[in-house]
Amino acid sequence: MNILWRALSFLRPYWTTATGAAFSLLMVTAANLALPQIIRRIIDDGIQGGHLSTVLWGALVLVGLAAMRGVFNFAQGFWSEKASQNVAFDVRNMLYDQIQRLSFSYHDRAQTGQLLTRLTSDVEMVRQFTGMGLFQFINALLMLFGSAALLLWMNWQLALLTLATVPVVLAVLLRLISFIRPLFEQAQAKLGRLNTILQENLAGIRVVKAFTREEFELNRFRAANLEYLNLNVRALRLFSSSFPLLFFIFNLGTGGIVWMGGEMVISKQLSLGELAAFITYLNYLMFPLLMVGMLGAMTARAAASARRVFEILDAQPEVTERPGAIVLPPIRGRVAFEDVSFRYAGSEHDSLSHVSFVVEPGQTVAILGATGSGKSTVINLIPRFYDVTAGRVTIDGYDVRDVTLSSLRSQIGIVLQETVLFSGTIRDNIAYGRPDSSDEEVIAAARAAQAHDFITALPDGYQTVVGERGMGLSGGQRQRIAIARALLLNPRILILDDSTSSVDAETEYQIQQALEQLMRGRTSFVIAQRVSTVRSVDLILVFDAGRLVARGTHEQLLEESEIYAAIVHSQLL
Repeated sequence: MNILWRALSFLRPYWTTATGAAFSLLMVTAANLALPQIIRRIIDDGIQGGHLSTVLWGALVLVGLAAMRGVFNFAQGFWSEKASQNVAFDVRNMLYDQIQRLSFSYHDRAQTGQLLTRLTSDVEMVRQFTGMGLFQFINALLMLFGSAALLLWMNWQLALLTLATVPVVLAVLLRLISFIRPLFEQAQAKLGRLNTILQENLAGIRVVKAFTREEFELNRFRAANLEYLNLNVRALRLFSSSFPLLFFIFNLGTGGIVWMGGEMVISKQLSLGELAAFITYLNYLMFPLLMVGMLGAMTARAAASARRVFEILDAQPEVTERPGAIVLPPIRGRVAFEDVSFRYAGSEHDSLSHVSFVVEPGQTVAILGATGSGKSTVINLIPRFYDVTAGRVTIDGYDVRDVTLSSLRSQIGIVLQETVLFSGTIRDNIAYGRPDSSDEEVIAAARAAQAHDFITALPDGYQTVVGERGMGLSGGQRQRIAIARALLLNPRILILDDSTSSVDAETEYQIQQALEQLMRGRTSFVIAQRVSTVRSVDLILVFDAGRLVARGTHEQLLEESEIYAAIVHSQLL
């Protein structure tokens, strides 16, 4: 219930719309409850009393009630749907904003398919509850208590006979809800698993086809889909087995009313119109109970979805700005690691252990080491994608944890090992970090990254639309666009995470020629596996198993570091 109350709090900004929907619902309920009384008057005073004018008056009133119900039904449906759509709009924005704010460590563990399910299916479940579910539940309660009160007012003996079935019905409904709620929670988790498989398959479709694993992937998807189907069938079976029992109980109550009410009409203790009204109110009483059962299932599903939504909204970013964080002023680019250790969440071993080094402004530093030695971890700590476990990282003497994230990262240009381009034009991708850049600045960055020539050779030049994840471009082309994107920021610190790994030797040479000019005056970190990339740098840092085992120039390390010498010899031989 706490989760559902919290979900309903999303309606607070739209309380006027929700109030209008509630008022319209109240008017519809009042019209429905008045209808049997009009019918009673028509039967008793009009038909049995032989007064045609009463029949005509009653017919006109019924038409008026129908018109009123139509107007307020429309108002209630429109306003409740408008409020719920606004809630869904806000929740989706909140979730997306939270996903953007969560740290790298969260995304390391999260599955894309599960996040997509929470942004779509789970949000839709919450929307249905805050819109249709809430107002239909209010309607059911109003009809239930209103019908019960009118039944007691008309004839308390028959009313007590009718109300005796209510506890039995409620017991059946509560049992149904208790069984069906965990099924809905499992179903949403299975749907997330299904989306994860779909997302992985679509992202890796080339690999699937290259290894002829279509049948395997199809069977994997079918298995997950079957699990999702079976859970929904189990829930449907519970519904199907419960509602016939409920209808049977209702019919018993109706039979009792017809029998006792018929006797009372024959003995003149009850009029025919009152019996007709009584049976109508009996239906009004039973229908809300059925609605409560259906709404109970909807509520259970909404509670499961809301819990999954709040799991994301309540997740705490591990990298946050400290209270009183200052804006990092324009930097010179001195970077220092002071006895830094770092361990990824869930890992049993440190990825970096007691690492210390200083890079002076304008120096170009190459970071070498075997896979898993800690190279990428080093460059991830500089823009504070993660927080150090021990020690500290400083830029111009400022601890990176003491400055705002935007002022820190806006002065660092990054080209990650995995090139990511977004759907849009090539120009938009280059200007991603500075969308207000002029065409001349974009072209200058592309020229520096040796990308201008191939871009202008494309049919639409810089306005060429890039496919999803940069499809349609070669790996080297995507890499050069990513380099141009970083260079357009004109950063004081430049990070190139194996940025020439996807290009051939000729393209690498072209990029290196441009980068040698662009790195001058900047502090540059280069992760590279090729010795040709690091021969002319100012400092080489060699890592092994998370430790800094050697530092120096190419010539120094050839003489002093066995690990570096082994790397060089393995490539030259």
